[in-house]
Amino acid sequence: MKIKNLILTLCLCLPVVTFAQRTDKVSATYTYTATKTMPISQAEQIALERAKIQAIAEKYGTLVSQSNTTYVRNNDGKSTIDFNSVSSSDVKGEWIETIGEPEFSNPIFEKDIYSVTVTVKGTIREIVSSQVELDYAVLCNGFESRNERTQFKNGDDMYLRFQSPVDGFLAVYLVDHNAGSVYCLLPYARSGMASQTIEHDKKYIFFSSQYAEDEVKNKVDEYNLTTSVEQERDDIVVLFSPNKFTKANSEQTDELLPRELSIKAFDTWLGSVKRKDKDFVEKRIVLEIRK
Repeated sequence: MKIKNLILTLCLCLPVVTFAQRTDKVSATYTYTATKTMPISQAEQIALERAKIQAIAEKYGTLVSQSNTTYVRNNDGKSTIDFNSVSSSDVKGEWIETIGEPEFSNPIFEKDIYSVTVTVKGTIREIVSSQVELDYAVLCNGFESRNERTQFKNGDDMYLRFQSPVDGFLAVYLVDHNAGSVYCLLPYARSGMASQTIEHDKKYIFFSSQYAEDEVKNKVDEYNLTTSVEQERDDIVVLFSPNKFTKANSEQTDELLPRELSIKAFDTWLGSVKRKDKDFVEKRIVLEIRK
């Protein structure tokens, strides 16, 4: 008995080794050229997104693709990326949070085009294992596959199709870059939920009372997209994790709009959640709304 107790004591005294997922601080500068018909705010946002992708690709590389149209060239230690084919899902890492404020240069105009340059610093994390594969799509004015689109006209109805192979939790936001605001679309405002509960392999249509279960039909928020400018670019942010998380703090500032918070506050909250949960999945869908 004494020998067994001694062995047990030695085992309990062994150090517990944990392996933290790799993170790095990076900086990137990117110049984007746009036509004069594109709003400067939209060009700046595209430049910022591509600077982040470039920083991740240069640090961790890109995922192997079956497409022959993806090119990442390296000249004297500097990567050149063809962004016609490289997206945030093609790089072997993810952007966790932005450090400070991105620095944008004044636009440089030349004939029918102009260019904007941004420098951004942030923290990124290497993706070392496959994330949950989600099936999701934005739907316009209907619920069939033919209604999947990212281009909307003023007043079009918007729905979200979603399915996960595992149980988990979901939140959905809309980022309005023109207004500088982020709107919480899901969980529904009257549901009182921290995040939307998801059952594995179940097909969901959100933002439609027609497809809602009876007990929540009266709590469903339905949306149509509008804009006051000729062309607007918004992001739908789909956030999922097999681990429970709580949505960001937001407030009701307009009874006709969902609860909202600033882009800065949203990014701070999102960075905090992603740092704590290596299984957290962030997907973005870029929407174009025309007046």
